[in-house]
Amino acid sequence: MYPYIRSIHALIRARSMPKMGPFGTHVSHHRAWPWDTDMFGELNNGRILTLFEFGRWQTTVRMGYLKRLLKGGYSFAVAGISIRYRKRIPTFQRYRMQTRMLGYDGRFFYVEQSMWQGETCMNQMVMRAATRQGGKTILPPDFLAAMGLPVEAPELPHWVQAWIEADGTRPWPPEQGPVLTN
Repeated sequence: MYPYIRSIHALIRARSMPKMGPFGTHVSHHRAWPWDTDMFGELNNGRILTLFEFGRWQTTVRMGYLKRLLKGGYSFAVAGISIRYRKRIPTFQRYRMQTRMLGYDGRFFYVEQSMWQGETCMNQMVMRAATRQGGKTILPPDFLAAMGLPVEAPELPHWVQAWIEADGTRPWPPEQGPVLTN
């Protein structure tokens, strides 16, 4: 079940944090609760994606976008994710999450998120998201202009550009192997 109460709490907490610019880094602190872990007693890979969502929402609040998003009928649609799981986060372990927008290209915004314990990165992901309004996709420069924000963005890091290019070679729809039935 989606953790609605926890997500509302994260949004409320973000309102009291200092405002930040569109390319700042949001840092939040969390704990791996038993309902976040799998049968091996570590943070579940699926729950990690949900927790990253909390970081993106908090970042949106701190940037001052949330009210404008809701008022304008905008939403973000996740269009792709690449994630690296490197270290386990056991039950009750504390960790910090970092969220930052890397920039955008002609179609998508790109966000990097990571979870850390001390100086050790436990996992990291890059995500692309499309902006939507009323069922239509809105290009990043048009969305930023509608939000009253500067349209200029830093150049995407080389590794993000390489991911975009590599992902573009994947067939869509995916190829299907033989279907086995019982």
